[in-house]
Amino acid sequence: MIIPTQEIMQPNHLACPGCGAALAMRYALKALGRKTIIVIPACCWTVINGPWGKNYAGVPVFHTAFETTAAVAAGIRTSLEAQGKNDITVMGWAGDGGTFDIGLQALSGAAERNDDIIYVCYDNEAYMNTGIQRSSATPVGAETTTTPAPLLKDRPKKDLMEIVAAHSVPYIASATIAYPTDFIKKFEKAKSKRGFKLIHIFSPCPPGHKFAENKTIDVSKLAVETGIFPLYEIEDGVYKINKKPKFRPIEEYLSLQGRFKNIPKEQMRAIEEAIQMKWQRLQAKAEYLK
Repeated sequence: MIIPTQEIMQPNHLACPGCGAALAMRYALKALGRKTIIVIPACCWTVINGPWGKNYAGVPVFHTAFETTAAVAAGIRTSLEAQGKNDITVMGWAGDGGTFDIGLQALSGAAERNDDIIYVCYDNEAYMNTGIQRSSATPVGAETTTTPAPLLKDRPKKDLMEIVAAHSVPYIASATIAYPTDFIKKFEKAKSKRGFKLIHIFSPCPPGHKFAENKTIDVSKLAVETGIFPLYEIEDGVYKINKKPKFRPIEEYLSLQGRFKNIPKEQMRAIEEAIQMKWQRLQAKAEYLK
């Protein structure tokens, strides 16, 4: 696959150096094209897109309240259909705080109605824009400003894709910027389908995860190769694993990130066991639901 050469997202945006969410938006717009409307709640991308009068996304952007991304995107879709404008993609673009937590009710409503939108969660695993607070997407053993050492996050990350899968929607996929062809293929597939689509992006954050700004792709790739972030799709209820990991030692992934510097050894082992259990369940679903 050849990655589209068009550049819709504009330079000089306000993202931090090495921001995974900025590169994710760039790839997403390459796949979706200029006939796209984006709905963004309170999140990092509210800042990245620039102050009033600026729009570095390069397509129309509607800024909305933290909890209403899916509802507003669904409303815009309905308005466009009433006007006979059926060739425009509507994409909700929210962080994990606005998806796993505050916006989950609107997300569930749009999924249950099967509204014809693409909902994207760019998941940096904490409330990064407001001070790196814990979210329900924060993994076990991570240090945040609300789970400082030694009181590290002690609950597992919420399984967003399985929650949305329970709504029987047409398409759900995970993606990450270390695998751009896989990423773009999934956005193109989502664009081609009618109904509700979810894409869950792992989006490393240098200041929040505490790694050097030139390590974003390395962190993203290790999340896949250690098995901690599976790349897979659920298309009309059928599971497909896109990349089987090498199951590299979890220490390789954790050691790159300062947020895990205080994680106990026994918690590392628990993470590895959880990865194996998750992969056993995922592989069983992929075999059974062919």
